[in-house]
Amino acid sequence: MMKILAALFLGVLFLSSFDQSKTLAGKWIYAGDIFNGKKEGGPADYILQRKYNDTSFTAYVIQKGYKTEEYETGNYSLTTDTCLEAQTWCSQPSKLLNIVVHYHYSFNKDTLVLNGILPSGAIVEEYWKRVK
Repeated sequence: MMKILAALFLGVLFLSSFDQSKTLAGKWIYAGDIFNGKKEGGPADYILQRKYNDTSFTAYVIQKGYKTEEYETGNYSLTTDTCLEAQTWCSQPSKLLNIVVHYHYSFNKDTLVLNGILPSGAIVEEYWKRVK
């Protein structure tokens, strides 16, 4: 009986090791994108940062010598390989407000990669590095 329980425990442990995180909780810094085939790096003069909790995020612009400014909020949910994201507030006019965007997400070491098609038809691949 003990061998069966140990085998079951090891089986569950093995299978759970393949489960990706169902949250993006933490801080992430924008590191660039590929927008309609054109690659661009992250901004040099300021930092775009997102703070995620289990279901939502707040985005900030951070620039040396200036007060940190909140510029966006949103909600998200994750499935096995899909991130559904909806902007709920933006400090600037936005065509994405309250529209759910479907992204395929993956991780490459400490970088979150979001691939999707925006409602405008633009194809985007964004890179966000985790803040340690």
